[in-house]
Amino acid sequence: MNRRSVAELKRGESGTISGFTDGVISLKLMEMGCLPGSTIKMNFAAPLGDPISYDIAGYNLSLRLSEASCILIS
Repeated sequence: MNRRSVAELKRGESGTISGFTDGVISLKLMEMGCLPGSTIKMNFAAPLGDPISYDIAGYNLSLRLSEASCILIS
């Protein structure tokens, strides 16, 4: 199984959330709808690469690069 972080997605790519690398940040992310099993799609990044815009659970979510790197996808 190929596990990588959401921060590694390119524009238009998507993945299924499989877990998190940080327990504290994971609670915040799950409250925002980043639940294991959910599909997340990268929309675009700011000119300097941070923040990054994603589609998840029917809405647009912007995450810092440090937050996105805590979300594992498969």
